[in-house]
Amino acid sequence: MTPTVLRIKGYRFFFFSNDLNEPSHIHIESGECLAKFWLEPVMLSRSTGFNSSELTHLRKLIDSKKSFLLEKWHEYFNIESK
Repeated sequence: MTPTVLRIKGYRFFFFSNDLNEPSHIHIESGECLAKFWLEPVMLSRSTGFNSSELTHLRKLIDSKKSFLLEKWHEYFNIESK
């Protein structure tokens, strides 16, 4: 299962239901492009298909939505916030 937590400007932000074994992160897809960013701190983990300016744009989007994304992570995986 891949719960979608946010859609912005053609990007889908989601995580996989088995992602709990890793630190908090978010996956982003648009068309055939895919990226994974760690949330604490916000940092690119890996990417396929996005160019550097798109990745910079995604990082800024994640920075601006970080609290929301972390809240959704904790909510979905039933983790108490720090």
